[in-house]
Amino acid sequence: MPNFRLSRRAVLRGAGSIAIALPWLEIMRPERRAQAAVAGKPANHFLAVYQPGGTVRNYNGADRWAPTGTETNFTLSPILKPLEPIRNKLLIVDGPDMKSAIGEQHQAGIIAWLTGSVQAPNFGYATGPSIDQVIAKRLFSNQKKKSIQIAIRWATGKSHGSLHPINCANFDADNNSPIGPLVDPQQIWKDLFGSVSGGTGDAKAAAALKRQQSILDFVDKRYDALSQRLGAADKLRLQEHLSKIRDLEKSLTSIPSTSSVCKQVPNVSTSDYNPHPAYSDNGSVVDASTDKAIPKVGKFMIDMMVMAFACNLAPVGTLQWSDTEAKHTFPWLSLPSNQHHHFYQHDGGFQPVQCEQIATWYSQQHLYLLQQLDAVTIGDHTLLDETVVFFGSELQEPATHKKNNMPFMLAGGGGLNTGTTGRWIKKTGESHNNLLVSILNMFGDTRTSFGTKDYSTGVMTGIV
Repeated sequence: MPNFRLSRRAVLRGAGSIAIALPWLEIMRPERRAQAAVAGKPANHFLAVYQPGGTVRNYNGADRWAPTGTETNFTLSPILKPLEPIRNKLLIVDGPDMKSAIGEQHQAGIIAWLTGSVQAPNFGYATGPSIDQVIAKRLFSNQKKKSIQIAIRWATGKSHGSLHPINCANFDADNNSPIGPLVDPQQIWKDLFGSVSGGTGDAKAAAALKRQQSILDFVDKRYDALSQRLGAADKLRLQEHLSKIRDLEKSLTSIPSTSSVCKQVPNVSTSDYNPHPAYSDNGSVVDASTDKAIPKVGKFMIDMMVMAFACNLAPVGTLQWSDTEAKHTFPWLSLPSNQHHHFYQHDGGFQPVQCEQIATWYSQQHLYLLQQLDAVTIGDHTLLDETVVFFGSELQEPATHKKNNMPFMLAGGGGLNTGTTGRWIKKTGESHNNLLVSILNMFGDTRTSFGTKDYSTGVMTGIV
């Protein structure tokens, strides 16, 4: 056993095409990278998280998003207050201008967020790649799956469920072509964790049913053989890892397929969720009955993204909570079932109280994500410590659609200088393109410009 070693990318293979990536184990130590939080060490994972409609910058003369105090001794605002338990791993980047967001007011914002590029003429897509795809291609070229894009309530209004400049955040590193997210939890599960191959007709259906009962049934013998060669600590890590997969499976069984949701009857479980509901341009058609499941489905999406990172299935991801229209309801917040987020932003006149309530709920979800990343132990640090999480939106505040004084936030430890997190830095007026350059630098990319050159002047100081 002393000579037995596993690759960091080892998997537990079973029947058909089943393959479960393993968590980090002590027996993989020779291949483990140095702790990412140490200054100068590149990050291992990048996650972009989008929430729609900016935030509430001005209500009764007060900024409801920005902290108060000093750079290192600050009080979180009402909107960011839920993040207090993990504030030491936050870097609040307050006030950059998204100068490259030139084009249609919402479309240009979501396009520029990760690309730093202006919108193509005639309401086109991006004129440059997004940083997530640049990171995935250049720094993880040997990874089979380089990135995962998922969304929870997406393409809600004018785009009617289709990829459109109003909802697209990711663009290919080679040709700037748009990349749409996966929105169906079951499809995402199958995409990440494989499926049973072979068989037709009833045999294939039976195999699929068996897999739904538990993917772990297909790897039991190989698990037993591997377990006998592991030390006590590794056995415990592996068992916890497989238990997490089992929990995810159980969560999935409570989320019916699209067809079963479409046949929904009154008083069904609130776990019912339709990933492809019908929407209208003006938001007059809503799917409030399945909107109730957004919190549960969102948690499930987060769990799968964290699992994908922990299992090394992909090093880069994007999580969109919605698109720029966000024409879905928030019944779990006791907001009217016939009014959508865009209504509170400006369709019904700017309503800061409701917008703050929604933004605060998003902060609660951000906390859950960061805590889940921080709960995955990799040797002497956590998964969050080797990850850069970038939170953003397409505009500053919905009342004006302005792109200055943007509310950005980074979290994690990967690639950041020691002592960088746990801070609130003000970058009023500086181009957000410089922030994108700094994020790329965290992954060992030494470029000094990114996106539309007129708006990129170098790295944003105080980050890397």
